Amino acid sequence: MAGILIIAHAPLATALRECIAHIYGGCPARIGALDVLPDSDPAEVVAKANSEIERLREDNGALVLTDMFGATPSNIAARLATVPEVRVLAGVNLPMLVRAVCYRATPLDTLVEKALAGASKGVQTIGPTMPPAAAAASECGCPPTPCAEGAADVTKHTASQVANQAAGESASQPAAATRSAACTGGVAAGVFRPAGTT
Repeated sequence: MAGILIIAHAPLATALRECIAHIYGGCPARIGALDVLPDSDPAEVVAKANSEIERLREDNGALVLTDMFGATPSNIAARLATVPEVRVLAGVNLPMLVRAVCYRATPLDTLVEKALAGASKGVQTIGPTMPPAAAAASECGCPPTPCAEGAADVTKHTASQVANQAAGESASQPAAATRSAACTGGVAAGVFRPAGTT
């Protein structure tokens, strides 16, 4: 299980770790938080961050999540990117963190991919502007497409497949594969499994 260290402007790091404890009914092991205060001495915070990484790092390494690229916390986190088996991601949000916790047992590069996917898929439009055609979940259980352009792309892609099949050509991507591409391992995008499950 990879260790996870959150480095962010105070009190965000601690708040994100508390959110994970709320979601899981207790904080999973090897998740650290380092809040950077406005008057923090960066050299001291770097030293704390290095000792936290040594404490949290596991066989498959550690993942460092920081809030805003270019700010002091991310500059501190960037110092850890040179440590072997440590990866650093900026732009942490709760979906990224939940996804990272869920996939801690995977190889570090896979963990990075899953965390980044969680961060981007977690940003959605919610509201009455969703088109009626997108209101129902797809056959794979994925959430509805959040915009008309996305629904139009799927319709256009499906029509293209039908035309290709009618012409005797092999479609480049069957409709079922298109639906499952929006899902991760049979779990709807944005739905996360508890840690330790596949």
